[in-house]
Formats: sequence, structure tokens, C-alpha cells
Amino acid sequence: MVSRKVKIKDLSGLHLTPAGKICTEAIKYNSKITLRFKNTEANVKSVISILSACVKCGSEVELVCDGEDEEEALENILKLMEAEII
Repeated sequence: MVSRKVKIKDLSGLHLTPAGKICTEAIKYNSKITLRFKNTEANVKSVISILSACVKCGSEVELVCDGEDEEEALENILKLMEAEII
């Protein structure tokens, strides 16, 4: 299991467009990928799950990957998040 925290800087937080991009990237991997925010754990392979976490601008989230391709999944999803939404 690998994880890393990241701060969301997008003024709209994790809204539909970035959630969709994150989900599209996440489904490429076999690992379980979870977004932790406050007391919520969201399945990153589900747009609805990401949106239900209600992540706002300025929030710190933790991305957790667990599985055979966890390192690659974490690295590529974080790159996407940094380039697109935070």
C-alpha cells in the first residue's frame, strides 16, 4: 500500500470534470484506489463516489493505492491531479 497527501487548489474543488478525469485514469489499474477526506473514503474508480466526498478548495486529501500496480497508479493519478486540478 502506498499513499500521498495533496492539497486541492482548484476554486471549484473536486467537481464533475476533474472527478471524471481522475476516474478515467484510475480504471486503468488493477489496484484498489481510494481518496480519503475527513471521515470519508471514496472509490476513485467511481465518479459518484468522488463527488460524494464533497472536497472543496483548500482541502487536503490522501490518495491511497493498494495492489499489484499501486506505485504506477499513485504516480500517474497524482501527475494528472497536479496538471489538471490542483
